[in-house]
Amino acid sequence: MDALETFIVESAIDSETAFYRQIIEDNLSSLKLGPAIGRIKVVLRPEDSLFQMAIILRDVGTKVTTLDMADVEAKTGASHEVVISIKKERYIPALLKKLWARHGKANIRQPDRWTVAVDSDNPQEEAEFIGKMIVADPRHTLHEDLVDFAIRVTPEGFRVRYHLFKGNRFVFVASEEAMDREWIEEAGAMLEELMAGGKTK
Repeated sequence: MDALETFIVESAIDSETAFYRQIIEDNLSSLKLGPAIGRIKVVLRPEDSLFQMAIILRDVGTKVTTLDMADVEAKTGASHEVVISIKKERYIPALLKKLWARHGKANIRQPDRWTVAVDSDNPQEEAEFIGKMIVADPRHTLHEDLVDFAIRVTPEGFRVRYHLFKGNRFVFVASEEAMDREWIEEAGAMLEELMAGGKTK
């Protein structure tokens, strides 16, 4: 796991601090979120049945289009198809999923691992569309992974939840009780503290 710039876990109960720190480390590793997270602070308040988390993200990358991971060519001879020549193999599953949704599996062929062919009545127009198509959006996937991570490390039974993902900031608050607006504001203050550069504990 990439070293975090800041990693703070606070609880009134010392044994909980070490326990939750380990849970957080294990889940960061299993979800492979370490490279995406720069700073994290978690506060547990058992007396309020409260769990708060604030995260500052590192640069997570930009959207990937088909042209970022392949060459796209329209064939207008006897075949009438769009031929996609793969340059970055890691995006093939995501590309195929999008092509199947648009054209149906019957109209997609993969003669070898580096080539995908799409049957089309208008190959030129379709090649332009496919070239600009978003194949992967790291931020969308990251949002889902962050929520999953937060739920995994939250104490059992804390089913009242709030989260906010904006820019490079993520806040998560959970409780067994009705959500108090002040708790969300406190988590926002934790975020500001991290932005200012909190220290590792």
